[in-house]
Amino acid sequence: MKQLQPREAYAYLQQNPEALFIDCRSEMEYLFVGHPVGAIHVAWNDGPDWEVNPHFVADVKKLAGNGLERPVVVICRSGQRSLAAGEALEAAGFTEVVNVVHGFEGELDEQHHRSSRSGWRHDGLPWEQS
Repeated sequence: MKQLQPREAYAYLQQNPEALFIDCRSEMEYLFVGHPVGAIHVAWNDGPDWEVNPHFVADVKKLAGNGLERPVVVICRSGQRSLAAGEALEAAGFTEVVNVVHGFEGELDEQHHRSSRSGWRHDGLPWEQS
């Protein structure tokens, strides 16, 4: 699996317009915290129980048109859930999976705030809120 910083992932998406861009955070994060422009929401896990979504891989396969060679870029809050989701996609046969390192909000700073050190929003990349 490729590991790309947010700006690198954005450039990758621009160079590979056929790539699927999957935001695997919870529905509430996607809707209320915001999400990258063009990202499709497919939760890796979600509340209230936060169990792994048993339909995640099947949902991404449908979006990919069942073409496992279609590139898939996966993002979450900090890059950890997307790493696990990407590993599941690779295990299912996807041949080109990209994890966005630091995710949408990035790592925590000394005050336990996100988006101040790294991440999609921190880097000023296109995003929106629903």
